[in-house]
Amino acid sequence: MFSRHWLIPIAFLLLTGCTLGPKYKRPPVTVPDTYRGHAPDAGPQTAASFGDEKWWTVFQDPQLQELIREALAQNYDVRIAAARVLQAQALLGITRADQFPTITGGASSSNERLPATRITPAFETSPSQVNLSLFWELDFWGKFRRATEAARATLLAAEWGRKAVMSSLVSNVAAAYFQLLELDLEMEISRRTLGSRRESLRLVEVRARGGTTSLLDVRQSEQLVYTAAAAIPDLERRTEQQENLISVLLGKNPAPVTRGKPLVENSLLPVVPAGLPSSLLERRPDIQSSEQQLVAANARIGVAKAAYFPQITLTAVGGYQSPALTNLFTGPAGLWSFGGQLLQPIFTGGRIRSNVRLTEAQQQETVLVYQQSIQQAFREVSDSLVAYRKNQEFRAQEELLTNSAQDATRLANMRYQGGVTSYLEVLDSDTRYFDAQLSLAQAQLNERLAMVQLYNALGGGWQQ
Repeated sequence: MFSRHWLIPIAFLLLTGCTLGPKYKRPPVTVPDTYRGHAPDAGPQTAASFGDEKWWTVFQDPQLQELIREALAQNYDVRIAAARVLQAQALLGITRADQFPTITGGASSSNERLPATRITPAFETSPSQVNLSLFWELDFWGKFRRATEAARATLLAAEWGRKAVMSSLVSNVAAAYFQLLELDLEMEISRRTLGSRRESLRLVEVRARGGTTSLLDVRQSEQLVYTAAAAIPDLERRTEQQENLISVLLGKNPAPVTRGKPLVENSLLPVVPAGLPSSLLERRPDIQSSEQQLVAANARIGVAKAAYFPQITLTAVGGYQSPALTNLFTGPAGLWSFGGQLLQPIFTGGRIRSNVRLTEAQQQETVLVYQQSIQQAFREVSDSLVAYRKNQEFRAQEELLTNSAQDATRLANMRYQGGVTSYLEVLDSDTRYFDAQLSLAQAQLNERLAMVQLYNALGGGWQQ
């Protein structure tokens, strides 16, 4: 009879319980029809996007792929982000446990001897008890359900945050690797130029000893040699520092880095499909993380509002108690108690109202952060699209400039050897050609860096 008497009101309370606070609804955002910077000759935008590609299909250099795999496995930022996911999982389990009753078990036993009195003789007793106790705060107003909803959203935000770290890491490793290859290319240009200039100096010295040229030509030729030679130590410094950077991204101590394909052999797409702007909201992990933080902030409003209403708790104890341990489970030793409590806040000095206002203001801030992150994402994509296209155009012009400077250097050497012009013309032409080669190498790097930035801006790199 006791069980039926209490089960009916408990079931009624659980079934009719409500959930306070606003239901989550994605805030309105302005999504452009097309990305600014989309190439006019790229045709209409489709759902297919460069950001949907797996990173190993985008970066096809086997050595770069190996570096990225190693970085994803060992990089400290990724491992820290993974630890935060584990923390969020544990926090969800702790928060969700508040929805269920807490059951504890206990046992006690003691031995006592009471002295004799004028009325009673001396005697010994061994009071013992075994019991189970239950405490359950009913989630009638949805406080614990809202808290669990917030914890679950925090977990998803942490998971998307981990993916955002992975996406940035893939892009950072690729960019650092391309910069290292560009330094190798500059080193190759400098050493080739140094060898050519040393040979030219030798010929000028021979002509000077023969009296067909002056010491001034020798000194000018030496300037070309020293300029090329001075570039090499600086490039060696930058190369070693770049290797150190890549080693740290890989979670290792500074060490040499193995190269794969040369810079110019790492292929590029002539036109990169950006996809539909609306799909960016679902692909970018930082936007997804920001939205989950908004879901959590929205749920915390319900937790705060639940404090206005009474807390309903149930308690129960059942077990055995006996004055002698041997009789604990025999005879009329059973005991039980069951009760309920309702606690209603009456005066809190405005604490509850202020806490509700705090959570609402925090939710409003999170809405603005979410909308700002979307706006920033569209800007990054547009910047990357125009950068990729214009860097391609710039690189094409640098190739023409380098070819022209190379031919000018050849003609200047022919004119000098024929005695038509002074060595100053050779000096000027050779300097321009050297600078043009270095500028072309930098343009080839910038083109690839723009591709990496575009891939990251479109939300690529975290897909596994």
